Amino acid sequence: MIKHFLSLSSFPQSDLFSLIQRAQFFFLNQHQPDKINHLLKDRIFANVFYEPSTRTRCSFEIAAKKLGADVVNFVPENSSVKKGETVYDTLKTLESLGVNGIVFRHADDHILDLLQPQLKLPLINAGAGKNEHPSQGLLDLLTLFQEFGKLEGLKVAVCGDVKHSRVAGSLMVAARIFGMKIYLCGPQSLMPDVSDQYVERADFDKVVPEVDAVMMLRIQLERHENLDLNPKTYHDEFGMNQSRQLLMKKNAIILHPGPFNRGVEISDDMVEHAQSRIFKQMNNGVAARMAVLEWAINGSKK
Repeated sequence: MIKHFLSLSSFPQSDLFSLIQRAQFFFLNQHQPDKINHLLKDRIFANVFYEPSTRTRCSFEIAAKKLGADVVNFVPENSSVKKGETVYDTLKTLESLGVNGIVFRHADDHILDLLQPQLKLPLINAGAGKNEHPSQGLLDLLTLFQEFGKLEGLKVAVCGDVKHSRVAGSLMVAARIFGMKIYLCGPQSLMPDVSDQYVERADFDKVVPEVDAVMMLRIQLERHENLDLNPKTYHDEFGMNQSRQLLMKKNAIILHPGPFNRGVEISDDMVEHAQSRIFKQMNNGVAARMAVLEWAINGSKK
């Protein structure tokens, strides 16, 4: 049975929590190669990214190598894609060449639904369209669990371009699994049409003093046409800055999946503030993706 890692919604709470615990094991042992570098020895992963990436692509590569695997980085601009090769044919080619798993990113919201039944190796969603980014969701859950020792009952404000954010999508899925409360904040035009007992719209300044974490999101300019955005006005209304940080609970934390636009959704002094866990999230990304790769390979038969 092939185990694809496509959405956090496919995991019951107990299984997803086990994955978080496994990620924590890798976090604690990532600098002890003797404990981990044999786990995926002789396996080969292909990073296939049709959209730009720094954190996700590099952390998946580092994660694979820490587990003893090799990595092939596929670059569409330097491939047969330029000759008209389809995404399906590209992935089937990599499958035929002997890779053991594909880490995949693409702009199409629905492409994973089309591809996963046709592949005989694990497909790992590294961000598809604007729906979900499940490995980012996992590292965010790991970061929250490390900070608070629990997930149930946590309150998180998510502020920014929520409508186009697959990061927010996965966090909302996780909230329903673990019983968290998500407050969506930002301009009306950037809000999704979603509301239930776990997710609701809120005024950013009103919820900042109540939440355990604030997840800041950039405006995804590449997914907009003719967006009229004044950076200073936006920052004044929705940016994380010192005035809002002073409203936060003392043990609340600032998160951001990156890349961040300093001076727009977050000020310079907040990126590495004492309450920020932004670079901790990046470090946790390696551990979380180690857990994902191990889960996908060890649970699949090829």
